[in-house]
Amino acid sequence: MFTGIVTGMGKIFKITPKGDSLCFTVQADSKTYLKDRRKGDSMAINGACMTIEAVRKNNFEFTTVNESLSKTNLGELSKGSYVNLEKPMVLSAGLDGHIVQGHVDTTGIVKDIKKLEDSWEFFFEFSSAFKKNVIYVGSVSINGISLTIAAITKETKKSVIIKTAIIPHTYNVTNFKFLNIGDKVNLEFDMLGKYVMRILGK
Repeated sequence: MFTGIVTGMGKIFKITPKGDSLCFTVQADSKTYLKDRRKGDSMAINGACMTIEAVRKNNFEFTTVNESLSKTNLGELSKGSYVNLEKPMVLSAGLDGHIVQGHVDTTGIVKDIKKLEDSWEFFFEFSSAFKKNVIYVGSVSINGISLTIAAITKETKKSVIIKTAIIPHTYNVTNFKFLNIGDKVNLEFDMLGKYVMRILGK
């Protein structure tokens, strides 16, 4: 379980094919980031919960199976790509973001980026199959970052576009600063909203 508050970034150091899976080696941006991490621990990679298979100083390894590759943007990564990292939440900590499972629902595409005086507006497009999962000023996890939906700018039979506002801190400590129009991002919608939809749907 996570909160969507990114605690570090990592750089893809190596990618090794393993059948229909990929083994990633990630170099954490801080030499001390992994000091409390062990084999078998969870780590959110761009918002996708993965299992650490090995830790070596400030490098760690994880394997992404075909199922996860098909639902996330991890298969788009290449050597040198930057990913957002978050360690699992602990019950004694504050819930600064929102409840995030690390179970990516779908991917979206960056449709536009607007630089304002001291912030940024990012616009993301995704399938209309998930339109009921978003509400004005609701929560959404994008590449593992807990964000507020500032507006639902467009809805068609095929797709939905939402707007999020990014403050300088978030921009500087996450891989949002590397995003370009057309890039693919991971989306996880609010867990409580999904349960409500499921119950009411019955």
